[in-house]
Amino acid sequence: MADADYLRVNQALWDERVPIHLASDFYDLAGFKAGGQTLRPFELDEVGDVTGRELVHLQCHFGLDTLSWARRGAHVTGLDFSEKAIGAARAVAEETSLQARFVAADVYDATTVLGETYDIVYTGLGALCWLPDIDRWAGIAASLLRPGGFVYLAEFHPFADTLDDEEGRTLTYDYFAEGPQIWDEPGAGSYADPQAPVKHTRSVEFSHGLGKVVTALTTAGLQIDFLHEHDYTLWQRFSVLEKHNTAYRLPKGHPRLPLMYSIRATKPVT
Repeated sequence: MADADYLRVNQALWDERVPIHLASDFYDLAGFKAGGQTLRPFELDEVGDVTGRELVHLQCHFGLDTLSWARRGAHVTGLDFSEKAIGAARAVAEETSLQARFVAADVYDATTVLGETYDIVYTGLGALCWLPDIDRWAGIAASLLRPGGFVYLAEFHPFADTLDDEEGRTLTYDYFAEGPQIWDEPGAGSYADPQAPVKHTRSVEFSHGLGKVVTALTTAGLQIDFLHEHDYTLWQRFSVLEKHNTAYRLPKGHPRLPLMYSIRATKPVT
């Protein structure tokens, strides 16, 4: 599938979902405007103090995570391929008086369009599945870093994608699947609002195993500081998951599974 084809399909999907997500309880925009933040506790612990540091958020959607880092003292830039999402991010930044730069561009063009380097390259949950070339992504991320800076990635665990959609007990899908995966889910709405009426239901996604991600980062010249796997997720991935505050966990007695992971990789000082 040509780049233009997967980008066209996915941009239509994400453009349509911007107003749905802005209005959803899932994102709680009102709570954010009132002073809240959207980052997960493990992200805050693993990234550490960002006061005064330059941070770029790749694939930032409409920028709530980006602006949450700004609330913690970072100088932030957000990049996303959806013009509508970037327009919304700028509006939220203005309304909350948070300083941020937001740029609309394909992540593979980030080095050219941003024209800067950073202390931290941050990529949040649910981003990598939209990218066909993980090696190219890692190279872009490394090129955006200053020596001594790091990439921080928090992502849904690819192993969970191999399990049945109901209870997560049966190995159903191929972990090593290659090439684009084309999904069409009429009537599914959005993860932020399953009841929302949507026109664009088709998406093109790509699978990236944990080994591929780690290898891509090291091949790009980065040193892995840690790889952490987490036994909970942030949404109802399987029907059997039980909600504990903002986390969804498997019930007591169910074998634990890796549902999210996080990586930090540093650019050596030469």
